[in-house]
Amino acid sequence: MEDGSGDQAIGAPAIGGLPKWYVEAQLLKFRSAQRGSHFEDIMGMKMRPMSLSLGSEVDVTLVSDHVANLSRVRRSPTLEGNVDKGKITFATCAACHGQLGEGNKAMRAPPLVKQDDWYLLHQLQKFKSGVRGANPADSSGATMRPMAMALADEQAMRDVIVAIQTLED
Repeated sequence: MEDGSGDQAIGAPAIGGLPKWYVEAQLLKFRSAQRGSHFEDIMGMKMRPMSLSLGSEVDVTLVSDHVANLSRVRRSPTLEGNVDKGKITFATCAACHGQLGEGNKAMRAPPLVKQDDWYLLHQLQKFKSGVRGANPADSSGATMRPMAMALADEQAMRDVIVAIQTLED
């Protein structure tokens, strides 16, 4: 979507209002094959050519700035889970992502608040399975991967995601 609100039908997450530093970092990861090159990452494989179509790092910066200036959209939740259990689990996540899920540039941890729940679930699944975070060049992904692996199962993922959906930035 031109407004950065994403489209679940094609696996495109809401990106409007994400911090410039994060968008830039992710576009550069796609360009360098740190993301979007694993054969099981269908959504990432769609994004990689888009990042390569940007002619230079200046273009990456311009696109990142544009995305950061779009409005952030909060959608209705699509997942169910145990909020109380999720809040307990989120205490670990807050160390990097912030108490309100607002993100932390110094930790290279993106904001989670207002992110689509379906997208968060897909990313946790990718980190847990090694589709993301296993590339040796992706140090921030390597930090996230063991955190996802610590979640016992998909229900634990859903629980923490529904807790994130209750946060306000």
